[in-house]
Amino acid sequence: MRYFVVALFAFAAWAGDKDFNGRWDIKVDNNANRRAWWLEVNGAGTPKMSGKFISALGGDLNVIDNLAIKDGVLSFSFNRTGAQPAKLVYTAKLLNGELVGEHHIEGKTDKLPFTGKRAPVLKDKDDNSWKRGKAVELFNGKDLNNWSAMVPGKELGWKVEDGITKNVAGANNLVSAEKFWNFELHCEFKIGAHSNGGLGLRGRYEIQIIDDFGKPAGSHGTGALYSRITPSVNASKAPGEWQTYDIRLVGHFVTVTVNGQKVIDKGIVEGLTAMAHDWDESAPGPISVQGDHGPVEIRKLTIVPLTK
Repeated sequence: MRYFVVALFAFAAWAGDKDFNGRWDIKVDNNANRRAWWLEVNGAGTPKMSGKFISALGGDLNVIDNLAIKDGVLSFSFNRTGAQPAKLVYTAKLLNGELVGEHHIEGKTDKLPFTGKRAPVLKDKDDNSWKRGKAVELFNGKDLNNWSAMVPGKELGWKVEDGITKNVAGANNLVSAEKFWNFELHCEFKIGAHSNGGLGLRGRYEIQIIDDFGKPAGSHGTGALYSRITPSVNASKAPGEWQTYDIRLVGHFVTVTVNGQKVIDKGIVEGLTAMAHDWDESAPGPISVQGDHGPVEIRKLTIVPLTK
């Protein structure tokens, strides 16, 4: 009888734990770099629970090896390596259907609060029903009045010369004033040797820009949906040459053409990438340009809204 009661209690606890399952878009309060996070939980309420997490932790889609739920509290951690090794700890509870949690570094008292809401299921399909609207030139070739810095208090680090927008290494990321939903985006850019950049779609999904000419295609390579979708081929040119991206985003379907070669065809975007700074996947979002790595030049950035 005692075994039955214990088993029944455990089952009841697991049943409540199931509410943690699913994908979560996470807003981080007082986050200096303005980054948003993303979490996926599977198998909560069963002995076999697993998870995935995206933050600025190396920029990867990180598999969670030590996910646990105890007394209604979800917890996991990562061991950060490198110049500043540390154990990064995350905990969260469910409150009115949302995640309410905090992040801290083990051994330190400072805590970073965060809130997560369930990622929406987007119903828009990339079919033949979408009509191209009026093209919008995001860069006017004169100034950056329609752009703002992603990180407050950090120098912009971008300038316009001869109709070309250029950054200095380690510059701020740019965020467009206008927000967009479904669209086609054309970009003409040039990067320096060993440089790295990216385009943030709706401020959430990064298409990688990087000097990887001649290397195999990878999830962190040219034209990739960063750390999520690997392009079919690496269609990049050598650094110092002008290149083109043509990107189409409808709902959660993304198509990427690099230098005239389609490398992702209606790939499914499963959630935010590490460059994300706009957490609400249910609403239109800005275009963002990564400038906090090496040198990037852009001479054209044109967006065409898609409507029914």
